[in-house]
Amino acid sequence: MVQLSNYEWKIMNLIWDEQPRTITQLTKALAEETGWSKHTVITYLKRLESKGAVHYEEGAKAKLYYADIKRTDAQLQEVDSFLNKVFSGSLGLMVKTMIKDEKLSDEDIDELVNILKNS
Repeated sequence: MVQLSNYEWKIMNLIWDEQPRTITQLTKALAEETGWSKHTVITYLKRLESKGAVHYEEGAKAKLYYADIKRTDAQLQEVDSFLNKVFSGSLGLMVKTMIKDEKLSDEDIDELVNILKNS
């Protein structure tokens, strides 16, 4: 699976939202938030290509970038990686922490119970 940096997530979210995207479109969409130049966007796109996250096709005037991974797959990978880093695989510790700090609503707890019952 592909591990994305925070900056790569910014680009991937734009591509997932609307495909294909050109370098110019990505640069304009990211300019206000990041201040990235076209060259910075190109650098990140090359990294994403080497990771197998995106590919491009030659368009009439510019390269057209497409995602090669699904957003949900990348999100699940990120969650799994986070849980392994922070909780060392201890689901119980994570749930106890979330309940103790009141991060889970009653609806969240009901959803967890239903998931466990149906597993």
